[in-house]
Amino acid sequence: MPRSGRRAARDGYGPRVPDAVLTAQLLVLAEAPARTTMALDPPCTPDQVAAIAGAAVADTLDAVRATPVARRVVALDGDPGDLDLSGCTVLPQTDGDTGTRLAAAFADAMDGAALPTLLIGTGTPQVTPALLAACLDRLVTTSRQTAVLGAAPDGRWWALGLHAALEAGVLPDVPTARADTAERTRQALEDAGLTVLDLPELTDVASFSDALAVAAACEPGTRTARVVTAVAGAVPADPGAGQPRGTVTEPSARSLA
Repeated sequence: MPRSGRRAARDGYGPRVPDAVLTAQLLVLAEAPARTTMALDPPCTPDQVAAIAGAAVADTLDAVRATPVARRVVALDGDPGDLDLSGCTVLPQTDGDTGTRLAAAFADAMDGAALPTLLIGTGTPQVTPALLAACLDRLVTTSRQTAVLGAAPDGRWWALGLHAALEAGVLPDVPTARADTAERTRQALEDAGLTVLDLPELTDVASFSDALAVAAACEPGTRTARVVTAVAGAVPADPGAGQPRGTVTEPSARSLA
């Protein structure tokens, strides 16, 4: 029977990046910064949202490039423009809702490269190479009937690791951008016969208050830390219209899950 592998958020996830290359791949579901639907308004202007999104994508890709894995894939929505995609295989995202795009990204990335695969988005730029390597190691050292899932505090998830693309076939049927998305994803995977082990919980950017928390968790000097700090100093103290600071009226259509 499938079982949950719940554990303390940071247990066993130390700061060291392994020397050996992991026989696995990292898959990033990303938007070109100019196409971002990150929902940070109010209080941010569209230019401020684009700046935060661009910083988050760039910091995420830096962490991915520094992680010792056999292959790195970016499933990209939009024209990359000046985005640095060096060291990564770039594939276009499939059209459709979030679940459909997630399943298609796994299928495309794992076609001809049957490697254990960890999918992340770009709303968690606080990830580090050591954390990503530890998450991948947790996946690689388990059986093929095991998945790994990293939940977010708002009930969504930021990372999902699978051994086969077929297992991602459950994702289109899971409602996304909800307070129970992670639990529903876990249940769908377990119903498909998989054991689901937990990864550390991370906040992803779905509101401006999330952006502030994520920036505080980033390494000092990273793009996200610098840009969010600058935006925080520029946004009005009262966004107006009765909206609390950082309120999101609708979930981003491009949130990971």
